[in-house]
This record gives sequence, C-alpha cells and structure tokens, in this order.
Amino acid sequence: MSRGPNKKFEPEMALSKAMEVFWARGYEAASLSELLQNMGISRKSMYDTFGNKQALFLKALEYYAQTNLRLIKEQLLASGSPLRNIEQLLLSMQKTHGKSGSKGCLLGTCTADFDTSDVEIAPVLRSYFNRLENIYYEAISRAQAAGELSKEASPRDLARMLVCTTQGMALVGRVLDSETIPTSVVLTTIKALKRM
Repeated sequence: MSRGPNKKFEPEMALSKAMEVFWARGYEAASLSELLQNMGISRKSMYDTFGNKQALFLKALEYYAQTNLRLIKEQLLASGSPLRNIEQLLLSMQKTHGKSGSKGCLLGTCTADFDTSDVEIAPVLRSYFNRLENIYYEAISRAQAAGELSKEASPRDLARMLVCTTQGMALVGRVLDSETIPTSVVLTTIKALKRM
C-alpha cells in the first residue's frame, strides 16, 4: 500500500511557528489565517497533520513544555556545583524575563487564561508544572547530597518554592516596562535555599 505523498513542510518547524503565534497572541486572539501564514502551510495540511485549532494548540503547548524542560534540565545537570547550576539557571531566567517585552512562560500565561476544569488544557498545564517541580527536586537533592544545602530541608518544598519563584518572575516580567526583576531576587532565593 502506498504511504501517500511526502509532506512538503517540516512538521516540527511548523509546530514551532504555531507555538510562537500562540505565545505572542494567546489562544483566542490567534486567528487560523495568522497561524497558517506563520506556519507556511495550507489549511488542509494543518488539519491533516495537527487537527483543528485546539488540537494544534495542545500540541504547541506540549512542544513548548518538552523544549523548555529539556533546556532547564540540561542547565541543572551541567558539571560542577549543583547549587551553582541552580543559581545560574535563576540568573538566566532573571535576565530573560527582566527585559522589556518579555513574553513570559507560555504555560504560565495559559494557566491564567484557561479554566482549571478544562478537560483537555488543564492536564497539560498540571503535567508541565509537575515535571518542572520534579526537575527542581532532583537539582535540590543533588545540592543536598553535595553538602551545599541542608539535608534537614524538604527537597520537595524547596522545589515547589522554585516553581513559584520562576513562574512569578516570568509572569511579572510580561507586564513591566523596564528591567524590573533585579538580580537581588535570585540572590535572595539562593540565600533562602541555604537557610532552610
């Protein structure tokens, strides 16, 4: 049986372009014509490959989640001090989200946009934050094993604190018009980790 003609576009690249539109405009404001134009594909190609607009949005969210979580994990697994890796990650996020025009975290902004009872969107958002928390948990545990953080503190609680801190930086950075997330936020977070 014939597999049919090969796609004349790269699905991952088209998905990345759709993600950018959703990230910049939000789900409701992202029109189908804008999505298709940015993805560089026809309506038929979109439906055949990704499904309808909501299915495309869900795939874009998961694509963002996988990409972002992989980058965070790579930074935290770098050689050297586990605590220093956490600090470097926070400084990198502070620099990104402290700039005027920051788009924040796509999953974070979606959390504010969608009802928590949405049976399709809510599980994707919860999964992302759970996976993020687990990545931070592993980093905290490594820092404790290296003697850089107290073993008395709960690594799960510290991981949840990092989720809230980093999501807060991403969200606040979207609405402020100057470099308003100072380095002191990161330094204070690291000091708090060390004190617990």
